[in-house]
Amino acid sequence: MNKMIKIAIYLTMVFLWVSNHVVAQDDIFGLDNRAREKGRKSDNKIGNVTRSLVSLISVEFGAGAAYHQNSMLFNSENSSQYPIVQTQDLDFPRSVTANDTLSFRSVQSAIPMHIAANINLFNTITLGGGYGREIGRMDNLQANPFELVLDHSQYTFDKVFGTVGLVLYDARKRAKFLNWKYRKYASQNFYMQSQKNQRIRQNYPWRFMVEGQFGNIIIRNNISPQVNANSDPFYNVSFRVERDFSEYARLFVKAGYESRNFIFQGENPTEFQNLNQVLYPIQIGLSVSLPGTKRCKKPGCGVVMRHLHDGVEYRGSSIFQLQNRKVGQWY
Repeated sequence: MNKMIKIAIYLTMVFLWVSNHVVAQDDIFGLDNRAREKGRKSDNKIGNVTRSLVSLISVEFGAGAAYHQNSMLFNSENSSQYPIVQTQDLDFPRSVTANDTLSFRSVQSAIPMHIAANINLFNTITLGGGYGREIGRMDNLQANPFELVLDHSQYTFDKVFGTVGLVLYDARKRAKFLNWKYRKYASQNFYMQSQKNQRIRQNYPWRFMVEGQFGNIIIRNNISPQVNANSDPFYNVSFRVERDFSEYARLFVKAGYESRNFIFQGENPTEFQNLNQVLYPIQIGLSVSLPGTKRCKKPGCGVVMRHLHDGVEYRGSSIFQLQNRKVGQWY
């Protein structure tokens, strides 16, 4: 019996030693997690720094639809400078006077699209900028019984903008939340600690963000030669949801609120009215991070996961595939 106990203890010690080294080094498929975390991305220091900086940059393209509301609080001593017509037959037709304050309004739709680049700072804040185009429709503005007539119903606006984003919740914040949630369980409670660790190690592909956008409007196809872009920048606030399908690529959906101002110029250069436009856009798109590691092209190397050659880290798969797949993620 004592001999059996000694053998069991010996086998247990051997098992624990082997498990510790295998798990610690994660020496599967020739990979070394500890070495990979400290691995270089290039053979030289300048290349390593450059590739580390490149890996912070992502590019994206998005398109969608928007519902917009247009309003003008009109008051002028000389309304004849503006293309205002009476749309309803009245017993006593009248013109707009200086005492009249009219609230012109219209609603229509548009198709916004954009391309942008962002820099990821500490996985918490994103900074970037881009260029967008919006193709939309704007009908004549109504203020019964009057109508402000526009020359064209179609418009095309270009936008140059900057963005700033704040990550509200992602895999890292989820891990911190789970650590906080399980804080009430003692470290000796192996069942609950194991449950916590398993949940933290689960793949969590979602990211929730608040994004702000500001910039200038460039009119390409105008609704009227009397309409000009205001010098004030437009601004946009959006709620954004991202879904990773690899370490480098993700789909996103964002919906928000956008406000911008235009000037409706009268025939007299000193006479103008403010035209306000409010949009409620929703967009879907693709965001791709630039890879900081090269694709492995070593002869005879068939490793499809992230791995090392002479201390330099390489990718084994396309940026549109998971690099370090787990069980059930191979395809």
